[in-house]
Amino acid sequence: YACMVDILSRAGRLAEAEDFVKKMSFQPSAAVWGAFLGACRIHSHLELAKHAVECILEMEPQNATAFVLLANIYAAASKW
Repeated sequence: YACMVDILSRAGRLAEAEDFVKKMSFQPSAAVWGAFLGACRIHSHLELAKHAVECILEMEPQNATAFVLLANIYAAASKW
C-alpha cells in the first residue's frame, strides 16, 4: 500500500493518494503516511503535509523525521 501511495503522490495525484489511504480496509501505517508526506514535500503542499504529520505522530510520537520534513516544507514556502 505504501508503494501505491508513493507512486500516486509522486506523480502529483495527491488527492487521489489521500483518498486511497482513507479508503484502506485497515489503519494506514506510519510508512504509508510517510510516503505521502515525502510527496507533499516534492509538490510543496503544506496543508496536506500537516495532516500527514499529525497522522504519523499519532502512531509514532517520537518520529523526528516527520518534524524535519515538515520544517523543510515550511522553509521552502518561506513560512518560518
